[in-house]
Amino acid sequence: MAVLSDSGFLAVGPQSLEYRMIGPRPDAAPTIVMLHEGLGCVGLWGDFPDKLQQATGCGVFVYSRAGYGQSSPVDLPRPLTYMHDEARVTLPALLDTIGFRHGLLFGHSDGASIAAIYAGSHQDHRLGGVILMAPHFIVEDESIAAIREAKVAYETTDLRTRLSRWHKDPDVAFKGWNGAWLDPAFRQWDITEQLAYIRVPLLVVQGEGDQYGTVRQIELAQEECYCPVEVALLPNAKHNPAREATEATLGVVTDFAKRVVAMNSWNSGA
Repeated sequence: MAVLSDSGFLAVGPQSLEYRMIGPRPDAAPTIVMLHEGLGCVGLWGDFPDKLQQATGCGVFVYSRAGYGQSSPVDLPRPLTYMHDEARVTLPALLDTIGFRHGLLFGHSDGASIAAIYAGSHQDHRLGGVILMAPHFIVEDESIAAIREAKVAYETTDLRTRLSRWHKDPDVAFKGWNGAWLDPAFRQWDITEQLAYIRVPLLVVQGEGDQYGTVRQIELAQEECYCPVEVALLPNAKHNPAREATEATLGVVTDFAKRVVAMNSWNSGA
């Protein structure tokens, strides 16, 4: 088990992963582990993790997956199983490395899909709830259209320059995500089967204007899950409610997290 500083790098298998640890460590309080979107990293969460820590009292752990932020690079193209690989290999090792004792997963977009795969593949007694923000369970036409637009923007605007502020290698970060989603074979990607095996309460947060997915994603969670499913469909937000509707997102996430903690009777220092 690693000794966690406020920020640094963790060795997880062959990877060196950038992280931030905000608030109490996993041995002192429940921990919310945050999984970023397909172009995200530690820094791109902004101060939302800090606000979440202050609002919940939980520890908040944020990390950059390999190929993102300042973490280890990856080879391109990414395998089309990259989210399954993250959920079944890297994330379990990461949770053990940080000494995760109990808490929640909070994933955004790709990170939400990874969290759903993990929760549906591991009956992890430490996990009390899962928060999925703008999740994908299937590939929709709307998703592909928006991802094609992102590719054009990367090639013709200052998007690459802006991403280079956050990612050591913006080409690896962008092309690894974009290339996988635009591969014709990826149209068959479908993780709805995992939803039936999630055994903890689920909160789905989505912006009403999400350009990467429709309310069909919410409906799938409601149709396929046997666990309790709560939904927050937020106005004035697109694909990143934490940035576009910060207070509303913080409110629903905090309320859910506090109820999960109370329901599991997790005490400080337990």
